[in-house]
Amino acid sequence: MNKVNASTEKVQEEEKREHVHFIGIGGYGMSAIARVMLDMGYHVTGSDVARKELTEKLQKKGAHVFIGHQKENISGADLVVYSTDIPKENVELTAAQEYSIPLIHRSKMLARLLNEKKGVAVAGAHGKTTTTSMISLVMEKTGADPTYIIGGEIMDIGSNARAGKGDFVVAEADESDGTFLEYFPQIAVVTNIEPDHLENYGGDFENLKKAYRQFLSQVKDEGTAIVCIDDNYVQDMLAEQKERISLITYGIKQDADYTAENIEPGDRTISFDVVYKGARLGRMKLSVPGMHNVYNALGTTAVCIEAGLSFEEIAVAITSFRGAKRRFQVIGEVNDVLVVDDYAHHPTEIEATLEAARSTNRRIVAIFQPQRYTRTFFLLDAFSRAFTEADEVMITDIYSPANDPEIEGVSAERLVELIKENSNANASYAASKEIVLEHLLKVVKPGDLVITMGAGDIWKVAEQLVEELGEK
Repeated sequence: MNKVNASTEKVQEEEKREHVHFIGIGGYGMSAIARVMLDMGYHVTGSDVARKELTEKLQKKGAHVFIGHQKENISGADLVVYSTDIPKENVELTAAQEYSIPLIHRSKMLARLLNEKKGVAVAGAHGKTTTTSMISLVMEKTGADPTYIIGGEIMDIGSNARAGKGDFVVAEADESDGTFLEYFPQIAVVTNIEPDHLENYGGDFENLKKAYRQFLSQVKDEGTAIVCIDDNYVQDMLAEQKERISLITYGIKQDADYTAENIEPGDRTISFDVVYKGARLGRMKLSVPGMHNVYNALGTTAVCIEAGLSFEEIAVAITSFRGAKRRFQVIGEVNDVLVVDDYAHHPTEIEATLEAARSTNRRIVAIFQPQRYTRTFFLLDAFSRAFTEADEVMITDIYSPANDPEIEGVSAERLVELIKENSNANASYAASKEIVLEHLLKVVKPGDLVITMGAGDIWKVAEQLVEELGEK
């Protein structure tokens, strides 16, 4: 074949590929779907307000990423994907409507991928990113070759998504805006249920619980629901499950199908026996700490055995799991000061993260950046009781998007007052990340564990602290 014919065929091939444009492509959820579609051969473009690590990775994979939103960015697109975070007045969104380009929400795009194959959808207030990551890594390490779409990067792999050739599609099912009801999985996992994101459920926890019930009712015929029976709200749903699907439970406190015994915490590790219906399957050791990760591993074991893997395969593969990005992520260790960052932004997550930190037997300095005035309003009392395990607590100003306005009486200062009353007298308020960093450089000493927590940009403090400690 001569060069002219080869070039012509390449152009024709480019023209045949469907062009999908992502508004806000740099977010974890959006970038994950974009990555999978690149792997599947789609022509992918996208836009975001700033260049990010994830956009850089997408560009290296072949995506064209525009920095800034302009109507010209969607030129030639066959389909435009957007997320709940994109405002209705976004110039690319309105341009797509003007040019009659089909628009599809991120969740519907993910549903296309998940519903067509053997979907594994992981839902829950906490633990879904880590559990989804564990399942994906175990399946990949054991040759199942899954497609996976995760709201955080798997540290071992350095990616949050991949299009595999196997039968399974593993993904997080996001309850925050109700979009998890787009999914009809083969296997559904519910880690726990808590009153969060109530601003999207009319402020009523009952509406959120109804949504979870509907999610489980959408499991395909002869599919499987895998749930943590230790959660009281999950227990309430079990009586309503239909016989057309099988139900598998996991937990530690309750009489579960899968449970853990002889649990031994270590320095950034934890090991335990996995027991199935009274029979010991074997010993499992995790390279991440905390009881919450025992739960995540039990859920992962149940899913992977249901998918046809042996316990022995799972136990070997899961040992290599080093966590998901921003989930008890070790940023650095300088002169015996361990600096960790975690996405914990809910009271239960904070408690679990600090419990894991306590297992290191270090003095714990915890910095928390609340996210959203609405969440802080609904959970103010629970937040105030979450810091018992820390030796020192610093609270920064509330990090909130423009569509979440201030609420009278809800502030970081008020939260500090309540923490002092309810869980930790050694709590203080810091108006900025700069003040936090300045204080840490004065007080941290060898043997300390400094942990930043929150869904905003508090991770920058952890990175700056490691850098400045290294310079000192």
